[in-house]
Amino acid sequence: MLFSSVEFLCAFLPFTLLVYYLLPGRRLRNHFLLLMSLFFYAWGEPLYVLLMLTCIVGNYAFGLLAAAFHDSAGRWPSRLNLAAMLVFNLGLLAVYKYSSFVISNLNSAFGLNLADPGFVLPIGISFFTFQGMSYVLDVYRGQAQARLNVLDVGLYVAFFPQLIAGPIVRYNTIAAEIDGRREKWQDFAAGVDLFIIGLGKKVLLANNFALVVDKILDSGTYVYAQEMSVAAAWAAAIGYTLQIYFDFSGYSDMALGLGRMFGFHFLPNFNYPYIARSVTDFWRRWHISLSSWFRDYVYIPLGGNRFGKQRLVLNLLLVWLLTGLWHGANWTFIVWGLYYFCFLTLEKLTGLNKLLAKIPLVGNVFTLFVVIIGWVIFRSSDLPSALQHIGLMFGLYNNPLTDEIFIYQLLENRVHLAVALLACLPLVPAIKSLCQRFKVQVGRGWLGAPLGIVRDGVLLVVLVLVLAALAKGSYNPFIYFNF
Repeated sequence: MLFSSVEFLCAFLPFTLLVYYLLPGRRLRNHFLLLMSLFFYAWGEPLYVLLMLTCIVGNYAFGLLAAAFHDSAGRWPSRLNLAAMLVFNLGLLAVYKYSSFVISNLNSAFGLNLADPGFVLPIGISFFTFQGMSYVLDVYRGQAQARLNVLDVGLYVAFFPQLIAGPIVRYNTIAAEIDGRREKWQDFAAGVDLFIIGLGKKVLLANNFALVVDKILDSGTYVYAQEMSVAAAWAAAIGYTLQIYFDFSGYSDMALGLGRMFGFHFLPNFNYPYIARSVTDFWRRWHISLSSWFRDYVYIPLGGNRFGKQRLVLNLLLVWLLTGLWHGANWTFIVWGLYYFCFLTLEKLTGLNKLLAKIPLVGNVFTLFVVIIGWVIFRSSDLPSALQHIGLMFGLYNNPLTDEIFIYQLLENRVHLAVALLACLPLVPAIKSLCQRFKVQVGRGWLGAPLGIVRDGVLLVVLVLVLAALAKGSYNPFIYFNF
């Protein structure tokens, strides 16, 4: 079930909100949320909901053992339990996400004829297994208490707003809110605003750019790839750069908004990444929950940058190899991860990121160039296709500079492009900062009231446009459903 679907907006969400707020007591509300979350997942994955339940029960048990061993005299029982937890969760990923990839490569490399199990990738498996690991790791480190009720662990892992495509919610950031949250009207209203903003990003922007990219790359418009012009190749790359941002940040905004409606406060997952002045800065702003997960649970425990440059490079290599693999079982994702490893290592060893931060425009252009090329690798079905597209972007096939398809798409989508470019800029935070500076509270006072009316009016228009688009059936699955 998609957030941007009629079923969710007109049936699932209203029903869940209505019953949730009619139920008395925190326990009943939590159990109802878990029930609806399981239904939400089962809507699209009726069989694999059993896999998620296995993940919940397994990590619940490992959490209890981690708490029991935490104060024991010896550390070996605790470490063995931790190792077993990692084998359990990573084993689920290995079987369902990577087995076909490994077998295919073994068959190709050694001439074998191993049978492919042909598992269908369970939606959101990378997210709910990482949350399960976060729960046990936080208990193991003494940063949170283990839950005695398996249903509480189930709610944390399976809570529907972030279940399918994140953000990866760290257990220690919301542990207190499972029992102790207090729903407030201000939070609910802010959640509705966030949800509408995310919905607009997805339906009105991301879906439109998806059509543009598909028309250029996948519709058979060009009989031979070399016919694609340099401008069209760049248009496809930039279109995908905008598509994946508004698709994923839109989902994250909707997840944060839904969480707020039920009293949960998830940490932001994006912070205007396309204004970054270095690759290091970009990864502080893009998919923050994944970056911080690998930083705190892999990079720092391995030693981070505390043991010399060689160890630093090795740690970065491992983190970015895992980051690439986390996104999918394909050599394009592995190369994409190693691609960022090279730039991040260069910046850390030379201080290039600090230099770029002092030269705003140069830093912005350099970072965007690196990111756009990276998205070409990320989207391509295989490495030869990625290299071919990059070659087309730089005219290496003597392809024309421009063509009619590029001009048509540019003119047809000029409004969407202008809105998207503005939405990539931190205009809203700048307006809020000005309001705070002049002590203007939106919705109150002689200046705040008109601003509040404008904000509500814009959100209402966005919602109406979204519903009109959905009525036509014009929506795509979220990109990160594949991960």
